[in-house]
Amino acid sequence: MAKTEDRIYRVIFVNQDQVFELYAKHVYQSDLWGFLEIEEFVFGSQSDLVIDPGEEKLKNQFAGVKRSYVPSHAVIRIDEVSHEGVAKVSDAKGTITAFPMAPAPKKD
Repeated sequence: MAKTEDRIYRVIFVNQDQVFELYAKHVYQSDLWGFLEIEEFVFGSQSDLVIDPGEEKLKNQFAGVKRSYVPSHAVIRIDEVSHEGVAKVSDAKGTITAFPMAPAPKKD
């Protein structure tokens, strides 16, 4: 089993009719009800000879972002992977069904 600091997650979620596939070191349930927190995005190395324009666009879009809050119902899948891949954005095709959500906890 990999140490916590060595883990990398592939997070796939829907954002404005597009499917984002990103890699990050930390993914967890947020204190903001109904959101998932994604921290420490992992992109390809600057030393790579071949630069993917799609990944470069995402890298620029998330430059300076410390943490992203993604609505839980937008998440399609989260995988723990052995190493990062290429981050990408694609058009959402077909029907994507939202994950069922429990009601918000009642405040006393």
